[in-house]
This record gives sequence, C-alpha cells and structure tokens, in this order.
Amino acid sequence: MSRKSSSVTIRDVAKKAGVSPATVSRYINDSAPVSAEVAARIREVMIDLKYVPSAAARQLAMQKAHAIGVLLTSLNHEFLSPLVGGIESVVQKEGYNLLVASRRMEDRIDTQIPIGPHNSDGMIVFPGSLTDDEILKLHYAGFPLILIYRTSPEGLNIPSVTIRNKGATRKLIDHLIEVHHRRRIIFMHGPANNEDSQWREQGYQESLATHGIAYDPSLIIAGEYNRNDAYQAMTEFLANGHPDFDAVFAGNDESAVGVMNALNENGLRIPDDISVVGFDDLELSAFLTPPLTTINAPTEGVGKTAARYLFDLLAGQEIEPVTLLPTEIVIRQSCGCSA
Repeated sequence: MSRKSSSVTIRDVAKKAGVSPATVSRYINDSAPVSAEVAARIREVMIDLKYVPSAAARQLAMQKAHAIGVLLTSLNHEFLSPLVGGIESVVQKEGYNLLVASRRMEDRIDTQIPIGPHNSDGMIVFPGSLTDDEILKLHYAGFPLILIYRTSPEGLNIPSVTIRNKGATRKLIDHLIEVHHRRRIIFMHGPANNEDSQWREQGYQESLATHGIAYDPSLIIAGEYNRNDAYQAMTEFLANGHPDFDAVFAGNDESAVGVMNALNENGLRIPDDISVVGFDDLELSAFLTPPLTTINAPTEGVGKTAARYLFDLLAGQEIEPVTLLPTEIVIRQSCGCSA
C-alpha cells in the first residue's frame, strides 16, 4: 500500500524510480530535459505514491489570483463561443476574472503553459491543449483542474465533463438507414485520439452491425472537426475514384459545412443524391441549404457545469469523476426529411 502523499518526499520518488532526486526535480519543474523513458517511470511512481511536491503545494495554498483559466487548442471555432460563454457566466457570478488562452500540444515551442498556478486559481482543460504528463504535474502540484470532452489520464481521478456521443450517433445512423434507406454511409472522424470522435465511431459501427451492414474502412475519412479540412478531404475523396456512398456523417457541424460545399461543387444534390448529417447543432446549422440534420449537444451546458465544478473544487468539495450531459437528434432536411 502506498503511503499518504504528506509523508512522501522527492527522495522516495527518486529511489523507487531508480533516479537521482535532481532528476525528479528536473522532471517536475521542467528545468532540464528528461528522457521519455525516465519521465514515464517517474510519472508512474508519482501516481503510485500519490506524491505532491510540497513547495508547489505551499505556493498554491498562499495564492489567490481570483482568476479562472480556460485552455483551448484554438480560438477560431464557432463551437467555442457557447462553451466559453457558459464558463464566463459562472465565473462572473463568482466575481472572478476569466483567462482564455490557446495552445496545441504538437505546436508548442517550449514547455511554458500560458495558464497555471502563476496566474490563476484553477483551470478548465480542452482536449489537445495539455499532454497527460503536463496534466499529471499540475494535478500533483495541487492545482485544481476540470477536464472537458475527455476523461482523466489513467491512474488519476481528475473530474471531467463531457457529452453522450455514442447513443445519439447510433440513433442518427439508424435514422439514415431505416427512414432514408442509406447503406453506404461515410464516417468523418475528428482529430487523432479525440474521445468524442472515438465514441461517435462506436455508435456508427454499432448501428451498421445491428442492420447487417459490413463496416467498410474505405468510407472512413479524416475531417479533423474543421470545415476547411473536411472540405479538402471530401474533395480529394470525390476526385480519387471513390467507392459508392449515399450519406455522410460529417463528425460535427463545422465539418458538415465543408462536406456540403464539396458535394455541391461536384454536382451532387443534398439530400436527393447524398444525405448529410452533423453533430453539435451550431447556430448556423439551421440556416444552411438545406438545413442540417444534426445532434444537439449542450455545449454551453458543458461550460457552465465545468465552471461550477471548478469552484466546487476550490471550496474543497468532492466531484464526480465523470459527468455525461445528454444529447438529442434534431431532424431537419439535409438527411432527406421534409421541412
């Protein structure tokens, strides 16, 4: 059994990991490079021993920035407006300031995280903005975190707020198959390792299996949850001797915009030739031509819930490890239904 974190020292971590205390210190503080193999070993020991760096903990106990942070991967996405709006509404009621920054793991120039213990009292973390290693360091430094649209790294118990992806996607694919008799349905996935996309693909595959339709890898396309990438992917698919298809699950509404533009440019009619459906129910989706059938996701609700939970953490309350918010299908005309 591991000792309580209050009795564990940096020397205990170093001894069990088979490295020097200085190496553990470099790993925790990012003051010098540590090999991936050594970093993984230190991380596992920190989790096992529940080690909290005491200096960081003391600093956090004294700090009151009266600010909450949100770390995103981009600020240029319509999806983010209701999300950040939901967070902001709670933060303002609490009399705190809101800090918003963007950072992509693969594009970062150095190890500096723009939001953290140096300028905020806690942070809401969007997928892809921090590595699991960075999340672990902040967590074991005692810095309050709420994850959104992803679950906690293995071995930790950081609260997360997300949505029900699989069931709603399965129902929407069921609708395309049962009502509109579509059987060659493209699935457009999001960024690599995106949990929302993984759950949506499970719903897609379950619906196909239920209806006796074989899964076809040639109908899986990368849309990256971005209208420009989705447009490019769909355009290239159509130009390269593509297999037959009669519907597209675009992954999200942003991607659906790109898909619809590509189909229109290639003379394919929506929904007469190809049904198109999305996910999120962005404000623009009802105003597309034709209006987009999609899945309403409580994006603003995710922001509000995450912010409330973060203030609960600051107050020392226990939070459920995973919160799933409900989703529902919104039928419009892009699938083939009448107005």
